[in-house]
Amino acid sequence: MAFDGITVANIVRDLNKELIGGRIYKIAQTEKDELLLTIRRAVECGGGQTRLYMSADASLPLVYLTDESKQSPMTAPNFCMLLRKHVQNGKIIGIYQPSLERIIRIEIEHLDEMGDLRHKTLLIELMGKYSNIIFVDEDNKIIDSIKHIPSSISSVREVLPGRDYFIPETQDKLDPLKTTRDEFMSIIPSKGMPVFKALYTSYTGLSPIISQEICYLADIDSDKSAIALDGKELEKIWNSFDKVSGAVRDGDFTPELVYLGEKPKEYAAIPLSLFHDTPDSEIRSYESISELLHDFYSEKNTVTKIRQKSADLRKVVQTVLERNIRTLDLQTNQLKDTEKKDKYRIYGELLTVYGYSAEPDAKSITVNDYNTGKDVTIPLDNTLTIAQNAKKYFDKYTKLKRTAEALETQIEEVSQTVSHLESISASLDIARDESDLTDIRRELIEGGYIKGSAADRISGKKGNKTAKALKSKSKPFHYISSDGFHIYVGKNNYQNDELTFKVANGGDWWFHAKKIPGSHVVLITEGREVPDRAFEEAAALAAYYSKGKDQDKVEIDYLKRKDVKKPGGAKPGFVVYYTNYSMVIGTDISSLKEVE
Repeated sequence: MAFDGITVANIVRDLNKELIGGRIYKIAQTEKDELLLTIRRAVECGGGQTRLYMSADASLPLVYLTDESKQSPMTAPNFCMLLRKHVQNGKIIGIYQPSLERIIRIEIEHLDEMGDLRHKTLLIELMGKYSNIIFVDEDNKIIDSIKHIPSSISSVREVLPGRDYFIPETQDKLDPLKTTRDEFMSIIPSKGMPVFKALYTSYTGLSPIISQEICYLADIDSDKSAIALDGKELEKIWNSFDKVSGAVRDGDFTPELVYLGEKPKEYAAIPLSLFHDTPDSEIRSYESISELLHDFYSEKNTVTKIRQKSADLRKVVQTVLERNIRTLDLQTNQLKDTEKKDKYRIYGELLTVYGYSAEPDAKSITVNDYNTGKDVTIPLDNTLTIAQNAKKYFDKYTKLKRTAEALETQIEEVSQTVSHLESISASLDIARDESDLTDIRRELIEGGYIKGSAADRISGKKGNKTAKALKSKSKPFHYISSDGFHIYVGKNNYQNDELTFKVANGGDWWFHAKKIPGSHVVLITEGREVPDRAFEEAAALAAYYSKGKDQDKVEIDYLKRKDVKKPGGAKPGFVVYYTNYSMVIGTDISSLKEVE
């Protein structure tokens, strides 16, 4: 699943078809490391408008065309304002890829403040953690970049305003589109590594999967050592390599997405023949590489972004959770120490009954315990009377009893806090967008887990009414069962309470993973008889949206909603029930239709 040089070549070909002659109508920096350009296409390119999405996110660098818009921040970041100043309404006159590097150069023509014609270049570097979006002038001087890279971070190349722009020569790789047969024949056999690795470490733009495809086309084991190739095998590898290179040179791309089971496995801008005969594989071909990238990365991109946005919340929850777990462990150990309290009470009672028989200055006395019928040896303080020894044991008992009662109360409170925090952690795991995080922020603030300036920082609000100021547009997950029943899943504890006690009525069914943090799931019956399949599908949702999601099977409790109760003063999402049915179910929900 590499965003390699061949994929970039396919994108550049498509961008040239769509954007040359077009004008940059809008510029938005939708996230700190991504841009969305709205471009009015030239008449010869079909007219109308399209959007170019580009991301320099270290974990998910991307470029593709899209019709989707994204919400921009109220105040545009400095880099966005700079681009608007220089190239808004600028004309795109060229789009290039240096060699087969993971770099796209967008050449822009515009008028400056004096009305003079100027040229600027927007460069998108798609290089994993080194990804960046860089804006340079006619002299190849960096005007600014979406990420600043000082010498303290990179000794190879600074990316700062005023510096010269250049592509760092960090690897001794050749351009596969310009290499010769003789050059190839001398380089590959000199590598003491598997053939496919020799290919992608020798030439730019080749990913491991494309290198394996080249070996597959040549009918050569990709793991065979390059040194061990004979003349015929090397010739076959060259022919396959030249075939792939020729397709890239000619712009002959056929984007394919490979599914193994339900999940996408690999993609490429050329056919991946090595998967065509793989059992359980499904090949999906696309007219546009942008459509493929959108389908492949949209969900992953959403998950990545929401995890970044929820990082502060996760840190708060994890820190407070760990602290409470340590407290709970300490209190549990202290409670164990109080288990000997009854022994001291019995010592006091036995001394009161049998103490008269103790020898003067005795350091112990052995008496029969009338509770068990066994003899018991009781230590004595020979500086005290028997009555004083008895009182000493009764005092120890009383003290430990009070300690145990206090600890039991404290343990119950801390246990509820731990359960509450674990349920919030589960809510963070299933959050899909910013609105889903709003209720979680409010719950953390109202629960007292975030206070003062931290609450302002986490919520983005200021003042004493921070939590109330947070308004959420988040809605529960909504599914339709195979038999047409509506099933709702709470995304957080506020939604769980709302679903259970306001949306569902007494005759509806309620589901929850047994003794595992997770969502409340309600199956709306509308007075109809519920078939077994609907019960199983609702239970599967409860399993999937719980901390047991990664288990093969999860035990689910289910009962009529009328039997679910919320104790007074209980934390959000906390309920009790005393009679229920149970089933063990898997977490596969692929048969269910989600309602957007």
